[in-house]
Amino acid sequence: MVQGSKADAPRSGADAGRGGAGTSGEAGSDFLQLDIGRVPAGGRTEWLAGRLRAAIADGTLPAGSRLPASRVLAAELQVSRGLVTEAYQRLAETGQVSGRGRAGTVVVAVPSRAEPPAQPPAGSPDGSPAGGPRATGAGAGPVDALRALPCRIDLSPGVPDLAAFPRTAWLRAERQVLADLTPADFGYGNPQGAPALREAVAGWLARNRGIRADPGEVVIVAGVAQALALLSQVLREAGVTRLAVEDPGSLGARQQLEYGQLEPVPVPVDGAGLDVAALRASGARAVLLTPAHQFPTGVVLDGDRRRDLLGWAADGGLVIEDDYDAEHRYDRAPVPALRALLPEAVCYAGSVSKLLAPALRLGWLLVPARHRDAVLAAKRYADLGNPVLAQLVLARLMDSGELERHLRFLRRRHRRRRDAMLRALRDRLPGARVHGAAAGLHLTVTFDGDAFEDTALASAALDLGVKCHPLSWHRFRPGPPGLILGYASGPVAEIEEGIAVLAAALRRIRP
Repeated sequence: MVQGSKADAPRSGADAGRGGAGTSGEAGSDFLQLDIGRVPAGGRTEWLAGRLRAAIADGTLPAGSRLPASRVLAAELQVSRGLVTEAYQRLAETGQVSGRGRAGTVVVAVPSRAEPPAQPPAGSPDGSPAGGPRATGAGAGPVDALRALPCRIDLSPGVPDLAAFPRTAWLRAERQVLADLTPADFGYGNPQGAPALREAVAGWLARNRGIRADPGEVVIVAGVAQALALLSQVLREAGVTRLAVEDPGSLGARQQLEYGQLEPVPVPVDGAGLDVAALRASGARAVLLTPAHQFPTGVVLDGDRRRDLLGWAADGGLVIEDDYDAEHRYDRAPVPALRALLPEAVCYAGSVSKLLAPALRLGWLLVPARHRDAVLAAKRYADLGNPVLAQLVLARLMDSGELERHLRFLRRRHRRRRDAMLRALRDRLPGARVHGAAAGLHLTVTFDGDAFEDTALASAALDLGVKCHPLSWHRFRPGPPGLILGYASGPVAEIEEGIAVLAAALRRIRP
């Protein structure tokens, strides 16, 4: 047992979190419980580095804490200072600690306590039997599990710029709304949504997506996730058991469909978007797709495919259009929504999750007349409607032009971050092929010709403190390894550092 100064060393991991491994550079290490006496001389550096990694992982040395000064620890262990310095350097190389000059060596990244979930079986994103519905009450899938893990830099797709939330504008609109409300307005609202928001959404879609819709056609939902849940229930009750999805496509959307007891049927996506001939051959009566900015490849459904898809829909098919990030575009003109072209055959879903914040749980659904009553009934029995106050505040932001000003601000900010990620990828990962840069909040990179597993690359990156999605999570069929990288949520310096870490992780796992 190392005998250090009890006065200088913190008494517990909680104390270490407040002052690191002590409040001064002279702090000892008795709280680490190091006993080097039985370690062979040739393995002491690796032993010490391993014990320090374990202390970081279990919270004894939390992020922000300082390691004992190298000369103090060397004296306590009765080893050379160079041995301690080398152990610290090994932790620095893996991104767990950083030298801060007079501030000492500081813990900057706590590794995950579990590996990111591995690739689930094709057709079974949550681990249930392939092709079968997910059991009620089943656990979270790999995306949810990854979201819960700690990290230093988050490059996950689908994470918007939460720091840019317009707090001042929201508070101002909320005060205005509260000043106008009567006591009766605090009662149960319309399950279809507050009339003011349905009218504001109709105007927003007309201005930004070319969709002409009456407010009576708009159903306010708790994000696109609830829209898919409602549609799954309605379609299942109408006798639809199989629903075509893009391959690659959103794992989260597939999970939602499986939970709704629909079988996802994969349809290939290529450079022109969804393969409509393959859709016809699948025999599916409905399809979920992201035509304006396909997730995750970023391709746009081209003109010929659009015409072919609308012909398929006119023959009795139903299209579910997930317009998840269509407002975020940088290098191309907006693409018309499919709903604007064939409203009687297209269910259109959108939200403010990528524009304001997912925590608001506010979105909208437009449904063809033949399904509208069933969707409204499902919504009523699901939750009696979304919270009214938030709906009215959002309506005020839309009507006042504040939301469009915020969108213009985000486009400029996202463009800078996207450009930074493109530069970093070019410099650090020159062999990577980049997809989907013209719009959205993420890039997809593939490594054509490489033989490694992209789940191994994502796991190695997480060990170094960086989150991202392996492309294989979102595929049914095998393909080249790849990553899906979000750039909206962090500053340029973080993006550049994150790509540098990915390059280091790739060097670590490449055969």
